[in-house]
Amino acid sequence: MRPDKQKVVDEVWDDARIESFLHKGPMGDEALDYSLLLHAYRSMRVDDFARFLKLYTQAGYNLDARNRNGQSLSEVIADHAKAAPFIALLQQSQA
Repeated sequence: MRPDKQKVVDEVWDDARIESFLHKGPMGDEALDYSLLLHAYRSMRVDDFARFLKLYTQAGYNLDARNRNGQSLSEVIADHAKAAPFIALLQQSQA
């Protein structure tokens, strides 16, 4: 983190903020469904991501969305140190 940038802790993630992630556009030439999941994963804490997934599925988006290389979000983040709870949420949501 840059020295001039303060770390934000206990940031408020109300329903409107989480829902706003459903209105983001695709990243580059990635599929929209995959882009929404990736952006939420990169931005949210685990509990907020769980709330996002409920809204995401209610809106009809695909939890098994694939990137342009044919990988799901779970496959892309599998080797990330703190990804296990996110992957578990994705798997629970698909069940």
